[in-house]
Amino acid sequence: MESRTPLRLAVVQPACVPLDVAANARAHAAAVRAARARVVVFPELSLTGYELDAPVVSVDDPRLTPLVDACAEAGALALVGAPVTGENIAMLAVTGGGASVAYRKMWLGDAEARRFRPGDAPVVLDVDGWRVGLAICRDTGVAAHADRTAALGIDVYAAGVLESARDAAVIDQRAHRITATHRVWVAVASFAGSTGGGYTEAAGRSGVWTPDGEVYARAGTEPGESLNVSLTSPDRGGGRG
Repeated sequence: MESRTPLRLAVVQPACVPLDVAANARAHAAAVRAARARVVVFPELSLTGYELDAPVVSVDDPRLTPLVDACAEAGALALVGAPVTGENIAMLAVTGGGASVAYRKMWLGDAEARRFRPGDAPVVLDVDGWRVGLAICRDTGVAAHADRTAALGIDVYAAGVLESARDAAVIDQRAHRITATHRVWVAVASFAGSTGGGYTEAAGRSGVWTPDGEVYARAGTEPGESLNVSLTSPDRGGGRG
């Protein structure tokens, strides 16, 4: 643990063009290049906007090529949101080698459940020795999700979410509960601006919380904002980008 390399992580709240995967993938690519981070986290359904009737995005979709290229140049892992085959709301893991379905949302909202199916298992990715647990929006509000994910051994709980501006406090409440219970870093990428699906004003305020539960870094409420931080082991603190 003492010799573990700090993890450069960014959370991004991109401007979104509803249903335009190509435009959104280009915006994601630009964000990855600007972030200069090892892991870049994007909000729920970031490639389509919160459009519950959006067509599925395949992992070999050529519209993702700009994002794959950006990840190759930056040496980054981008965690992006999209509907996928199997009728799941998913988090794709995009690297210079391509895209794969990393995680399928386990706890769905009522409207989501009319189309989508829940995923059946938590997921943890190993990134340079860091254990990164994955979550999508409502998952973060279900204690059992963090419990099951943490039981796999995690250093970071990384979530892509969407909340309305009036519910912005929910992001903090959930992050504090997770840090208090599991003593891990929490990184949340939260949509800002208009994202489709009736969300004309999303909360933004993406953030990173320390294992001690303090707000470590916070974005504002505008689309296009991002945070870049360096996570280190709890006994050594960390540093902002």
